[in-house]
Parts: sequence; C-alpha cells; structure tokens
Amino acid sequence: QVELVESGGGMVQPGGSLRLSCVASGPINGIDTMGWYRQSPGKERELVAQMSNTQGTLYSDSVKGRFTISRDNAKNSVYLQMNILNAEDTAVYYCNVQKISWGRSWSREIWGRGTLVTVSS
Repeated sequence: QVELVESGGGMVQPGGSLRLSCVASGPINGIDTMGWYRQSPGKERELVAQMSNTQGTLYSDSVKGRFTISRDNAKNSVYLQMNILNAEDTAVYYCNVQKISWGRSWSREIWGRGTLVTVSS
C-alpha cells in the first residue's frame, strides 16, 4: 500500500516563505505525476502545481512566479517552495500523485491527508 505524508505547513506572515514536502512510501515502482492541490474554506479543491513525466510542469496562474515545484524521483518526493505568500494562499495543501505503479498494482490517483498553511499578520 502507498501512503503520502506531507510536512512543512504552518503559519507565516504575508510576504514570507514556506517549503512543503511530500514523501510517497510503499513498494513504489514508478510515479507519472506528482503535485500539490489546495482547498480554502468554502472553496473547491484546486490545482496549485504538478510535475508529470509525460506532460511536463503545470502551475496555477495564481502562483506562477511565486511558487516552485520540484521532485526527487529517487526519493519518491515532491516539494513546493512558496514565496511571497499572501492571505489568499491560506489553505490546506494536499499532495497528489497520479498514475502510480506499486507492487503488482496500479493506481490512478492517491491523495495525502493535507497540511495547513496559514498566512496572517
């Protein structure tokens, strides 16, 4: 079984930075896409950024130029460097992997439990 564990969330002042990490653990053979979504109170979950082995890197317009996604395939990990944070970035951030081969199985999508990011003065 594969599990995603996020870390790095917390509270930061406007203009500050945070770095989120997500590690996928289990008998993983390969992952096509790793990324981050977020959900604010009263809003739908939205894509923040993702890196795909087949489709490249994608960012939400709202974070372009401020956030940087990276991944380490050897560690089955994905990271999100978030700079120039503002109140609108406050949300629960979820790690997401897609098209993952593990053991003798294959999963279309797996989600982490989320980590809270609060931007407030």
